[in-house]
Amino acid sequence: MSDPVLPLGSASFDGLVEVREIGPQGMITLRGDLSAPEVIAAVTDLAGLEMPGLRGANTAGDTGLLWMSPDELLLLVPYRQAPAAVDRLTAALDGQHVLIVNVSDMRALFQLRGTQLRDVLAKLAPVDFAPEALPAGELRRTRFAQVAAGVWLLDDTTARVFCFRSVAGYMFSLLSTVADPDSQVGFHVK
Repeated sequence: MSDPVLPLGSASFDGLVEVREIGPQGMITLRGDLSAPEVIAAVTDLAGLEMPGLRGANTAGDTGLLWMSPDELLLLVPYRQAPAAVDRLTAALDGQHVLIVNVSDMRALFQLRGTQLRDVLAKLAPVDFAPEALPAGELRRTRFAQVAAGVWLLDDTTARVFCFRSVAGYMFSLLSTVADPDSQVGFHVK
């Protein structure tokens, strides 16, 4: 197996928040009946985490279960373990009506960290980023400017954003622009 290459070579920007390309990250899309006991057992056994509820993001390090829609889950696993994880899920869910696909190499992942995180994110997406509207551990699928993206908060000062790899450069540019100190809005309470 060749060594994975990040789309932007671990690009980073430090401004109102730190923007950093992270990865490589194993990502597996699972489509099916997320309430089926067999599906719940297979994914929770694989991840060692509880099944997330509506818009939930249960993560621990580079492992996680992200609720994407009523019939779609994104599983995060260590990058090199993704092919084996797909095989394991496929075997565990034999006979179930599911789709399991390794999407690791088609996504880019960014981490944003800083006290002005919510203000920075709010500049790009039609999402209410207030703490009571988007608490840590919840996921939103949205658009950042013209790019489809997913975002979840690990805590009050750390978020992860993913998008298609083909628009990684555009996404990094967007995130860096809205994190530029000269773009401060001033709503953040210090």
